[in-house]
Formats: sequence, structure tokens, C-alpha cells
Amino acid sequence: MPILAQLPPTDLTPWGMFQSADIVVKAVMVGLLLASVATWTILLVKAIELIAARRALRVAVASTEATRSLDTLELTGTPGGFVATTRAEMAASQGLPAEGVKERIAVRLQRAEAALGRRMTRGTGVLASIGATAPFIGLSGTVWGIMNSFVGISQAQTTNLAVVAPGIAEALLATAFGLFAAIPAVVIYNIFARAIGGYRAQLADLCAAILALAGRDLDRRLVERKPAAIGPVRLHSAAE
Repeated sequence: MPILAQLPPTDLTPWGMFQSADIVVKAVMVGLLLASVATWTILLVKAIELIAARRALRVAVASTEATRSLDTLELTGTPGGFVATTRAEMAASQGLPAEGVKERIAVRLQRAEAALGRRMTRGTGVLASIGATAPFIGLSGTVWGIMNSFVGISQAQTTNLAVVAPGIAEALLATAFGLFAAIPAVVIYNIFARAIGGYRAQLADLCAAILALAGRDLDRRLVERKPAAIGPVRLHSAAE
């Protein structure tokens, strides 16, 4: 009987190849599938968070630029935290030179801006790791599967393509899983990198607008105090 007639039918669909793969190759493919699920989950969660944050910042910047004094500015959420920080510094520095107060406000706003920028990048590091490592993890599964295929060829003592092809196809499926996990992760990471850059620019715009309001208020108070400091001017008559 020919060798081909002795071979059992092989299911070369992705699910069939997964079922007949070695346990190590299966573990690699399952891990890559979980990484892909994590990628799409991060995309959904982070996109909602970023869109809401950027919309709130646009409204806050517009409100700040339309306001003449920090005392009348009312912001909520994250933008409100910048206003609270500015008011706290102005209250703590009451009576001190205006230039020093402005510098301290700028420093505190910069620190708050940096903290929010770091918080917004949470989760994107996972995307970068998946995009960088998934192809190599898939390749390791492929190498292991091909090694097992060659062992099977040696045991069968034949180089017939019908014997070789299924094992190699199962091994290459691990590489396909790696690419399936890595490519979306890289693309999504790059999209978020640009979007977070825009978010940080909006944070900087809001900080600049709040600092400008605080500077105007400080200068206005300084101008209002000057006449009181000079006091009334006495006019002397010629007889004196």
C-alpha cells in the first residue's frame, strides 16, 4: 500500500492545526492570543479616557481664556485641580513679591502637568512590549514546532511532503499568531503616542492660561495697593 494511503486525514484549518500542535506551541499561541485581547482592551479603555480628557481640556481652555480673573474661574475635574493648585499657592504667598509668586505657581503647574501626562501613558507600555516581543515569541513557537516536525520525519523515515507539511504548518501558525498580536499593538501604540502628545499640548495651554490669569490678578492687586501706600499728598502754601 502506498504511504499516502496509510496516512490519516489531516485537518489543516487553524483550529485543527492548533489542536494537533505540541503543548509548547499551544502555550505560545494561547499567550499571544491573550496579548491580542489585552491590546484591543487597552485600545477601548484608553480611547474613551483620552477622548473624554481632551474634550474636557478644550472646554476648560476656552473658559479660562474668556475669564478676566482667577477669582471668577470655575472649573471641575482635572482642570479644576490646576485652579485649586494656583489659588493655594497665591494664598500661601500672600503679601510676597509678585514675580516670586508667579514662578512658584509655574513650577507647581508644571509638576501637575507632568503627573497627568504620565498617568495618561499608563497602559501604553504594555502595547510597546507586545509589539516588540510578540513576533519573537511566535518565532520561538515556530522553531519548537519545526524541531518536532524533523523529529517526526526521522521517526517515520520518510521525506514525503504529506508527512512534513502538517507539522511545519502547525509551527508556522505560531508565527502568524505573533504577527497578529504585534502589528495592531504597534499601530495602536503609535496612534496613542500622537494623541497623548496632543493631550499634553492642551495641558500646557491650560497651564499657560491659568498662569496668565494669576499674573493679571497679582499685578492688579499690586496696582491697587500702590495709591494706599503713597497716602494723601499735602499741598504747602507759599506762606509756609
